[in-house]
Amino acid sequence: MKDAPAPIGVQDTRVTRIRLWHMPLTSHVPYHMAAGKTCATVETVVLALDTDTGATGWGEVCPIPHYLPAYAGGVAPAIAEMAPVILGADPVGPERLMAKLDAYLPGHAYAKSPIDLALWDLTGQAANLPLHALLGGRRQADLPLYHSITCVDPDEMARIAREAQAKGITQFQAKLGADDDWQADVERLAKVREAVGPGPLVYGDWNCGADRLTATRVGRAVRHLDVMLEQPCPTLDDCAAVRIATGLPIKLDELVHDTATLLQAHRLGILDAYALKLSKFGGLSAARRARDLYGHLGAKMCVECTWGSDIVTAAGLHLAAATDPGFLLNTCDLAGYVAPRLAPDAPARENGRIAPPDGPGLGITPDFGLLGPPDEIYD
Repeated sequence: MKDAPAPIGVQDTRVTRIRLWHMPLTSHVPYHMAAGKTCATVETVVLALDTDTGATGWGEVCPIPHYLPAYAGGVAPAIAEMAPVILGADPVGPERLMAKLDAYLPGHAYAKSPIDLALWDLTGQAANLPLHALLGGRRQADLPLYHSITCVDPDEMARIAREAQAKGITQFQAKLGADDDWQADVERLAKVREAVGPGPLVYGDWNCGADRLTATRVGRAVRHLDVMLEQPCPTLDDCAAVRIATGLPIKLDELVHDTATLLQAHRLGILDAYALKLSKFGGLSAARRARDLYGHLGAKMCVECTWGSDIVTAAGLHLAAATDPGFLLNTCDLAGYVAPRLAPDAPARENGRIAPPDGPGLGITPDFGLLGPPDEIYD
């Protein structure tokens, strides 16, 4: 009997070059958050893994300043450190190479995230399948979006909510705490809730910027409303205390970033919902494992990333599309909040929902004319 031929891309594909670009992304509206955090113009890092077959895999990571243990300036040095392991490696089957990188350079999940996305892109191209087919299979045609509302005057936030609702949005995240005025936060939640009427999901997000007392005062003042609180405090114990004191459901974000923190939040009874962000976990490989654990724990999840444009948005959409609809709270079209758009063929929201790309791999084509010459090349 003849030996079966090796699948294309398993033995004859090698990474030959790594290219990096640093691009400023400007928000259409500056996003003001608690504790002085602002998302206005933020640097995204775009990565390309080139192979000896002519295929290119794309990745992206866009850390928000002062938000997580991650910063854009740290990506290139970390990738330079990992380059000897990446160059010459077989990119097909991302988790194999990612395990080697974890052993070679422990931690630095955010810098590994774009590498992992690019490896998945190449794997999908080798299989001639969209990534959602490799991440569990497409579970729904399109996906529900939430709309994030910057922390400004309560009446203006209500206006933004009504405008988004008129375009089909049914889930609303209201940023809180930017002016350190708990009564204004009460008004923000009440007016957004009133603006969109009964039924749509409304949640207030402090991004870890409230203390236990402040979050409890706000929560008790609005607990007669149908609202959820997102990441009020900088520790899981404080978030648990707020949930007990207010009786309101909690969505977590910054504090849950690996299996251990997921399980700790579950034990504390505060894993009602969670933002599953690719760069927090280190890419699609680790996020997929977390997604499957979520399904076991019964938590709702928002599948997205920290910030970014079309590349990271496409990756998040593929994972979201392959997630059980019973556990998917929503996703985010990050690219729709910023300029420039990096890929002209990337999907856009329509009637409050969005569909993943259908082409092989990520299914998008970044614009080289927009990117220009790379800032770093490793070969």
